[in-house]
Amino acid sequence: MAFYQRLKDLKEDADLTQEEISEIIEVSTNHYGKYERGETDIPFSKAIILADYYKVSLDYIAGLILKIRQE
Repeated sequence: MAFYQRLKDLKEDADLTQEEISEIIEVSTNHYGKYERGETDIPFSKAIILADYYKVSLDYIAGLILKIRQE
């Protein structure tokens, strides 16, 4: 699975909108949409913020491993 699909799946699992996520990582909603569509690579610094927010590893976001949640 491509990283951009993981971003979309995580957002949907958390019942969040692109606008809400874009506020969390401090980018425009339009720009965040490009991450989800795979049109633009997400910067490492933004991926770290999302991994921390969703409580998953960067490897999970990158599609390298299965989901690991730390509750």
